[in-house]
Amino acid sequence: MSILGIHHITTLASDPQQNVDFYTGFVGLRLVKQTVNFDAPDVYHLYYGDEIGRPGTILTFFPFRDAARGKRGAGETSSVAFSIPGGSLDFWIERLARKGISFLGPETRFDQKVISFEDPDGMVVELLEDASVDTAAGWPEGPVDAPFAIRRFHGVTLTHRAVGPTSAFLTEGMGFTEGGTEGRRHRFVAGSGAGRGLVDIIEDPAAPAARQSAGSVHHIAWRVKNDAEQLEWRQELRKKGAAPTQVLDRRYFHSIYFHEPGGVLFEIATDPPGFSVDETVDALGSRLQLPPWLEPDRPAIERHLPPLRLPTPATREEK
Repeated sequence: MSILGIHHITTLASDPQQNVDFYTGFVGLRLVKQTVNFDAPDVYHLYYGDEIGRPGTILTFFPFRDAARGKRGAGETSSVAFSIPGGSLDFWIERLARKGISFLGPETRFDQKVISFEDPDGMVVELLEDASVDTAAGWPEGPVDAPFAIRRFHGVTLTHRAVGPTSAFLTEGMGFTEGGTEGRRHRFVAGSGAGRGLVDIIEDPAAPAARQSAGSVHHIAWRVKNDAEQLEWRQELRKKGAAPTQVLDRRYFHSIYFHEPGGVLFEIATDPPGFSVDETVDALGSRLQLPPWLEPDRPAIERHLPPLRLPTPATREEK
């Protein structure tokens, strides 16, 4: 029983069309599913990833129209990092500059080069050169040529006033290993190889409390291989003093949710069944998909949601 790495990361956004345009057109991820928030079906749930939405590549959004920006601070996920192939950082620096997007870096972090920029809602996105993902697949039909395209998540950074409680929970409660310290940054590792997921914690005793809204990470989902392991994790987390939810059917995976001691919402999600349960691979993300229990409400849901212009080969940004 082990955490395999990051399954997906879910974030809050504002304008859904702006979100689609940025993450498919500039970042170069594929829209692999457009559905709704199953708990609040008046809001889209947009999933982006590699060609088939493999666990470890999936960035998702709840876009609330006209939402104000969140407030950065303690008790939140303060940045999301993707791995890019070795030697591709200059391509992304030029791409950001050409689009007039401000960025920080490059700098070196744990012997890897990294740059960071903000998405349209202010979420901090980091790109790290990582030779271990050079042979991984991206989205071959996307706007970024394969030698430079995003491969998968590298990890996340949390900001906490004290690192101790979350450190103990990750290592003693979830089986993470310690990955070293650089200044105020403390690293923890789940899984191994190219699929591993990293959690960096920045300790900032003076940080104000974060406030979630557009540009804030809602939760981080960790991978397990099947339902049986998820149930074992649920029992183990209860023994460790966490309060995991019941198992919830998210159509493309099954989920339990709980808070780590610093306040960040975690999820444990199963790898199966995946995103092709209701669409072929070629058609992923091409139309609104609803779970069977919401299908009777489709007319009302579609009337409420704003229309989306979906990416096509003719409308994607030129390479």
